[in-house]
Amino acid sequence: MKNIKMKIARVECDISQEQLAEKINASRQTIGLIEAGKYNPSLKLCIAICKVLNKTLDELFWEE
Repeated sequence: MKNIKMKIARVECDISQEQLAEKINASRQTIGLIEAGKYNPSLKLCIAICKVLNKTLDELFWEE
């Protein structure tokens, strides 16, 4: 399942995949795979993404 919420939050913060990856010490490819729903990130990575995008875990990663 694609993570549209994460992509929207990233775009709203005006941050590219590359910039987000640099801030959380990951690769751009990892960010792309998470957004495409092809990679299940660790809790540590999820928390780092949430901090950068100023969102909660529920807002970005909870499936409805």
